Amino acid sequence: MTTKPNALPWLLLSAAVIALDQLSKQWALGALQPAGMPHPVIPGFLNWTLAFNTGAAFSFLAEGAGWQRWFFVVLALVISAVLAVWLARTARRDWRTAAPLALIIGGALGNLIDRLHAAAVTDFIQVYWRQWSYPVFNVADCGISVGAVMLIVFGLWAGKRSAA
Repeated sequence: MTTKPNALPWLLLSAAVIALDQLSKQWALGALQPAGMPHPVIPGFLNWTLAFNTGAAFSFLAEGAGWQRWFFVVLALVISAVLAVWLARTARRDWRTAAPLALIIGGALGNLIDRLHAAAVTDFIQVYWRQWSYPVFNVADCGISVGAVMLIVFGLWAGKRSAA
């Protein structure tokens, strides 16, 4: 009985996301002091602005008494483990599944490192337009978001292809 190669080598993409995330956060910590001060990159659209988030996306649960740190640590570990098992059961050539899973794992673990090291996630990318401003985010958040959107989009397309 021969087994097909699984998608675990896609974890190299996760490692690349983690490395880029951690390197960019180290740059932000050194270059963007003090926290909260915008550094225009594209005036009217993009700033580098150092921020620290003890919660999740959009500062969800950021006002907690500290328990949320460990909740998000456990959540990141469980989600990453489940997605790694999914990768192990995915064919290596199925990039439409493997790439999004790897991006999400990389993003989750990138932010996990911050939570374990500093009890808060370092964010520094601020997108805005006039009075509207998106919450400040980081490279790990991009990996999670892009991966999730890819899973949804490719999942919708796969449904249409199999129905045809």
